[in-house]
Amino acid sequence: MSQSLSSVYIHLVFSVKNRAPLLANLNLQTEMYAFLGGVSKKLGCPPIIIGGTADHVHLLCQLGRTISLADWVKELKRISSIWVKKRDPGLATFGWQSGYGSFSVSKSNLDTVRKYIADQK
Repeated sequence: MSQSLSSVYIHLVFSVKNRAPLLANLNLQTEMYAFLGGVSKKLGCPPIIIGGTADHVHLLCQLGRTISLADWVKELKRISSIWVKKRDPGLATFGWQSGYGSFSVSKSNLDTVRKYIADQK
């Protein structure tokens, strides 16, 4: 086979450092989700849905075939932390917790997970 195919869907969850509710501002939340989606897409991991609450985010994405899960998460967190600090000087100490949760999702369960993320509040 001369081509590489991959169909791996990941539900990723990570939290603001110390679970601080720094994403309580709905405008910031909306912008953060859009920003994370853009970064994820540039990393080769197209987003299906992104959501969360004031202290954590959920991403449902198709994992790209040229990036590892750990590198994808590391870059999402690194780039978005820089973005938040530039966007709002009042959040100069913003950061993500070091850990994360990642769960593989079968194609048949994508709609269930998508709804779960959409219902986060």
